[in-house]
Amino acid sequence: MRGSTKVVLVAVTAGALGVAASLLTTGPGPLLRTEPGQRLAQRVLQADAPAPPAGVAVAERGGAVPAFEVAALDGGRFVLPDDFAGRPLLVNVWASWCGPCIEEMPELDRYARAQGADGTRVLGIALDEADAVRGFLERVPVSYPLAIDAPGNADAGVRLGNPRGVLPYSVLVSADGRVLKQRIGPFAHGEIDAWARP
Repeated sequence: MRGSTKVVLVAVTAGALGVAASLLTTGPGPLLRTEPGQRLAQRVLQADAPAPPAGVAVAERGGAVPAFEVAALDGGRFVLPDDFAGRPLLVNVWASWCGPCIEEMPELDRYARAQGADGTRVLGIALDEADAVRGFLERVPVSYPLAIDAPGNADAGVRLGNPRGVLPYSVLVSADGRVLKQRIGPFAHGEIDAWARP
């Protein structure tokens, strides 16, 4: 083995050991906060995932969001992506019983309030019971629109590219309805601003 090959092999091995040590000591959080980490997590979650029911289209990064409807919490319905066309949209799939979901709600609300009339819109879709969500909102109110969907193999999270139902799950949709980014896990304070730049 040549000297330069040995150096490269040692460097690659040391890097892999460093990543492994980091994951063992700090968990996957730092890796999941990176775009490459999110892409890797998406591939892992989609590998051997159950197929959605026949006729259920699933969004993929770079592709169009297939049209689907969800019930608005305050009545009526939202049709995605059509009802939000013309501006970027951050969709956050969550549940009132999900601890990390609850922790990120104030950050999502802060981000939504800062967007103004022309910025990225935020839509929360709770895979939950409407009464549980209303009770939660009495304690932690948010200013952005909320929808409800029944959890299952064809819920909004699945349709947005999350076949395993990991929560929280966020998707950034372009103004013309394409999936720009997908994220597994909660946003830390101040993290959404950089992530959601279309």
